[in-house]
Formats: sequence, C-alpha cells, structure tokens
Amino acid sequence: MPVIAVSGPPGSGKSTIAKAVAKEFGLRYVSAGSIFRKVAKDMGVGLDQLSLMAEKDHSIDRAIDEETRKEEEKGDVVLDGHLTAWIAKSAVRIYVKASPEVRYERIARRDSTTLEEATRTNSIRERSEAARFKEIYGYDINDLTMFDLVIDTTYVSAESANAVVISFLRAHKKINGAVEDRGSPQG
Repeated sequence: MPVIAVSGPPGSGKSTIAKAVAKEFGLRYVSAGSIFRKVAKDMGVGLDQLSLMAEKDHSIDRAIDEETRKEEEKGDVVLDGHLTAWIAKSAVRIYVKASPEVRYERIARRDSTTLEEATRTNSIRERSEAARFKEIYGYDINDLTMFDLVIDTTYVSAESANAVVISFLRAHKKINGAVEDRGSPQG
C-alpha cells in the first residue's frame, strides 16, 4: 500500500509530478490544494483571502489536513500538497521547488492572470502558510531534511522532472516492493 507525498510551494510543478507518478504506478491521486481551492470557492473568496482567514481560524487547515491523513490510511495514493509530506507520516516524501520568478510565471499562465497578480496573491499565500504551519504544527517548511528526494524544476522540463522522480521511486525499496506486490501497470 504505497503512499507518496509530493510537497512544494505553488507553481513548483508538484501537481504535474504527482499526477505523473500516480499514473505510472497505478495509484490514486489526491490534491490538498484542490480541497483548499474548493473551500475558497464555496466561501466565495480568493486563495489569498482564505489563507488570511485561516490565520485566525485554524480549523480550516486542520480539516484539510485530516482529509490528507484519511487518504494516507487508505494507501495506494499520491498525495499532492504544500504540507502533505509533513502530514503523511508513512509516505515516501518528495519536495519540488523552483525559483519564485518561474513559479509565479507558471501560476499566471495556469490561472490566466497577470504576473503582477500571481506574484501578489501567491506572496501573501506563501507567507501566510509558512506562519500558520509553524504556529499550528511547529513545522518549518524551509527545513527540507526530512525529504527522500528534493528536485528543483526551475531549469528542467516537466518530462525530465517526472523521469527523475519516477526513476527514483522505481529504485526506492519502500515503493518498489509495494508496487511489485500489487502488480504495477507499468512494471
């Protein structure tokens, strides 16, 4: 019952990698970011506004993180989210990073907005999340020592990043053995 957690800041490429890994190994894909976006949409606020609201109401983050724990318990999953690697204790942990400039450009393209707006809203969101995660759980999201693999996607294509992560996971005993036991669709 493999569990893989792919974490990193918005626009780093973590969702692209997580989806490719899920497909490659025949695992479920769960996005904590999608849950957060759904909450924002249901409340009629933007992501930056919901982040600021969550600073005062920690039940927002705790509810999303509890969903992540439930998905981890089910197994056979790739968890995608900024904090998933800290929440999913049994997971193989992968951290995806990229320079802020590249991340904000990616977000602007993805969300069909201006670079200035993507920079503004995501700067607010990132500062808010770092402070909340430290306050709520004591996690320092800048400490990457717990990760099994850290990949910087600033200067590599999505295909190259996916290939590196998939190759790493194929060699990882915790994943390799579990996937072989299940019968990987690709292996």
